[in-house]
Amino acid sequence: MTQIAIYPGTFDPFTNGHLDVFERASNIFDSVVVVIAENSRKNTLFSVDERREMIEKIICRYPGARVEVLHDGLLADYARQVGAKAIVRGVRQVKDFEYEFQMSLLNRQLNPDVTTVFLMPNVKYTYVASSIIREVAMLGGDVHNFVHPNVLEKLHEKYNVCKGQSNT
Repeated sequence: MTQIAIYPGTFDPFTNGHLDVFERASNIFDSVVVVIAENSRKNTLFSVDERREMIEKIICRYPGARVEVLHDGLLADYARQVGAKAIVRGVRQVKDFEYEFQMSLLNRQLNPDVTTVFLMPNVKYTYVASSIIREVAMLGGDVHNFVHPNVLEKLHEKYNVCKGQSNT
């Protein structure tokens, strides 16, 4: 029986910390579905389609990997729909754990057949957050150690356009 896990997030953008957690999950589960949550409360830099395309290029070499978009509805229901037995969540610090712990208890109530699995990224990514990456990139800082080259290129394109600079 194939063990499916889902790895949800906004992923705006997908960082090396996200990739590290994804890789760890891929070593545990037969199939890992990266689920891009379309969250209307967040103003994202990249569209859902842009995020999906970037992530697909990064994870395509992993067997059983795919990217889906959750436009609306509950994650617990989505897990049931795809037959997932686990929800993978990356935890970088205690603050993350408190929030994720609450969500895992709620998801367990909504879908008792799914288990939340907390994975810590490599220590070099514990302070890396998508919001920080966006801000540093916007201000012209070097983020190449924290994102895949494909994401770095897209960040440069996005902020060059935003700053009115030409892509040369």
